[in-house]
Amino acid sequence: MITVPLGEAKNNLSKLVDDAAAGQIITIAKHGRAMARLVPVGKPTGRRIGAMKGKLVVPDDFDAPLPDDMLDAFEGNHP
Repeated sequence: MITVPLGEAKNNLSKLVDDAAAGQIITIAKHGRAMARLVPVGKPTGRRIGAMKGKLVVPDDFDAPLPDDMLDAFEGNHP
């Protein structure tokens, strides 16, 4: 981790971004006080197909019509 003064960060932003992309954590300081941090972006994890297989149970009546009172509540029609 390195600390860079704000003025230097302004003048070398492209290099600092490259350094962050390479894994370096850069703290930007203003008048000696840490104000911001450049950090590498993590790799996208993506979604694994079938990751929940066998962990969820869908009821047989999942797509059955809702009872009128529940449907009214969803539609904002309160008695």
